[in-house]
Amino acid sequence: MNKSTFIVSQMDCPSEEQMIRMKLESYAQVKYLDFDIPNRKLEVYHLEGNEEIKASISELKLGDKFMGTEEAEPPVIEDQSKQKTILWWVLGINFGFFIIEMTTGWISSSMGLIADSLDMLADSIVYALSLFAVGGAISRKKKVAKFSGYFQIALATLGFAEVLRRFFTSSETPMFEWMIIVSILALLGNLISLWLINKAKSKEAHMQASAIFTSNDIIVNGGVILAGVLVYFLDSKWPDLVIGGIVFTFVMRGAIRILKLSK
Repeated sequence: MNKSTFIVSQMDCPSEEQMIRMKLESYAQVKYLDFDIPNRKLEVYHLEGNEEIKASISELKLGDKFMGTEEAEPPVIEDQSKQKTILWWVLGINFGFFIIEMTTGWISSSMGLIADSLDMLADSIVYALSLFAVGGAISRKKKVAKFSGYFQIALATLGFAEVLRRFFTSSETPMFEWMIIVSILALLGNLISLWLINKAKSKEAHMQASAIFTSNDIIVNGGVILAGVLVYFLDSKWPDLVIGGIVFTFVMRGAIRILKLSK
């Protein structure tokens, strides 16, 4: 067994991990992939040569650098059942708050809540793709990623258009009470998700990446709460539009990453 090590500078979340997994899953010589996302490191345990592996990773254009190959035994694989249970809970929390925030966002006229709901949807898609990633299902997984990516881009584009419309026209001030209350609930949901992920004490890359994703969501939740407070004190729609525009940018970036999974 050989181990080829790569430094992948742009591998900072589950999207890039899934891109690499989907690219290498079809190679019979690849036996195990060990991701260290915080350190941007990938170790590929494989048989035979590594030229195809190196070429495939380079095609993703994630800033990869080949560090060398050595003989090694693959690490002991952790029990996946507990991890899958936790990821199902995290997926459920994210998708549930996508529905809640999207609904209350339209009711309260808050672009911040709507944008945050799409951010939750983006996370749900990545977690779902991770859970459904099973050998022979790679072609179906790519179709789901492609549909999800374009769907998310369409929603984010509509969101941007609505932000611009409200920016240049007279529109009502959002209901700050809904913004603050729903965002606090979403924040609690993400804190529970982070607690569940950390409770697993897993060194697996997808679990570490999930912790990073959830931590970023907590920051976004805090931004929407702050926008709600500013809407109250300033009696203005501008804080909501600003935070909505910023989060829609994150959503668009996430959608582009998801589209890359379908290639």
